[in-house]
Amino acid sequence: MHAFPHHYAISAAAAPDGDVVLAGPGLQRLVSLPPVEFDGPGDRWSPEALIVAAVADCFVLTFRGIAKVSRLPWLAMTCETTGTLDRVEHVTRFTEFVLRVSLDIPDGVDEELVRRLLLRAEQTCLIANSVNARCHVDVHIRVVQHADA
Repeated sequence: MHAFPHHYAISAAAAPDGDVVLAGPGLQRLVSLPPVEFDGPGDRWSPEALIVAAVADCFVLTFRGIAKVSRLPWLAMTCETTGTLDRVEHVTRFTEFVLRVSLDIPDGVDEELVRRLLLRAEQTCLIANSVNARCHVDVHIRVVQHADA
């Protein structure tokens, strides 16, 4: 890892109508529009969808890193994430993120260790720690027998 502080530069370019084009050094461009809830078409990434995606992605990547350092074998993970946007004291903001995590592990892996590492990922997820919203992680661990793998 590089020394702190880290800096990330993204540009957003737009005309009065149409897509907002998001770009950054070395990154594929993304197009963005408001979501349906803000009278957008609902067929593009929106800032709201991107922040929910960032929470989910960060959790998965954080767990992956922790599992690697801990030498924990695992097979697959999904992280279905919902963000709740609400008005609080006249300010529109995300109030909660719920992550429904399903993790497949090989037979013989210590499930208590897996739960501790998932908790560590929850506690150290950079994006979840950077937003002003509750974050709840609901975990389902599935032990996959060797014949299922």
